[in-house]
Amino acid sequence: MSAARGHRAVVPASNAALPVDPPQAGPVAVLPEPTDLHVTAVTEAGGTVAPLDTDTRGIVWLDAQDADGLAEALDAAPAVGWVQLPFAGVDAFAHLIASHGDRVLFTSAKGAYAEPVAEHALALTLGTLRVLQKRARASSWATEPEGVSLYGRNVVVIGAGGIAVEYLRLLAPFDVDVTVVRRSADPVPGASRTVTTDALDDVLPDADVVMIAAAMTSGTAKLFGARQFRIMKPSARLVNIARGGLIDTDALVDALRTGEIAAAGLDVTDPEPLPDGHPLWSEPGAIVTPHQADTPEMVAPLLAERVRLNTAAFLDGSGDGFVGVVDPEAGY
Repeated sequence: MSAARGHRAVVPASNAALPVDPPQAGPVAVLPEPTDLHVTAVTEAGGTVAPLDTDTRGIVWLDAQDADGLAEALDAAPAVGWVQLPFAGVDAFAHLIASHGDRVLFTSAKGAYAEPVAEHALALTLGTLRVLQKRARASSWATEPEGVSLYGRNVVVIGAGGIAVEYLRLLAPFDVDVTVVRRSADPVPGASRTVTTDALDDVLPDADVVMIAAAMTSGTAKLFGARQFRIMKPSARLVNIARGGLIDTDALVDALRTGEIAAAGLDVTDPEPLPDGHPLWSEPGAIVTPHQADTPEMVAPLLAERVRLNTAAFLDGSGDGFVGVVDPEAGY
């Protein structure tokens, strides 16, 4: 099985070291509701799919919400040494990764869904710049010219994973100047400069667009709050396709209402789902999409390819070749 037709395989850099000893190869359970696509991914890599029992050595877990179910599966199969999680974000499983990370190798889908999510981020970027959030709600012909071109703008990207890298590739034709904010200052292809997270406030005042693609951890919760909005340009656009909790929602609503920033394109919110009647629904500066930057139809073949790659690495037994290894200490 190969990556979905028409898609380039987006694979994060190989991991220098595994958080646990290489897992022992053996039967793989695909849970909680196995699909033909993901079962086939295991078998095409040479693996054996079998019901969960004490002989199970690997688990492909397909439910991004049911952490309790995975906990029960791990208790029922104490010999498991590898678990494949379905999304890039693994915060729902953080307690399991912390408690089992000394003996279980967890891999996620980080980087696997980069293309559709980065595409959505670009759509929200262009939509907010072209004030489509207002145009879509309009019931009469506007006479006030509005809208900003993306060409030549200053863009700040928070994060440097697969989504961020793919977003930079999509931005390239617009001749933008990109600053990446990440944990390390290592250069990122496509960016003019890279700074560490503690320099975030230094780069925000010049940003025309800020796109958030960072992992949600205890250290990044409410990364954007009242201070960050206060120092941004009144014309700035904010895009978030990562996790809603990276932004202080009340501070964002205030910033939009007072004109501290011009617009926000959000595929994720805090709380989520965003309740009916929440101010963001009616805020003229906000575009809200219901966490569907990557729909099941889009991601199923991409996750299957990740399962195939990691099943092959699992069967190899050397500990090499795993993609999307989760760092138990960092939490992603």
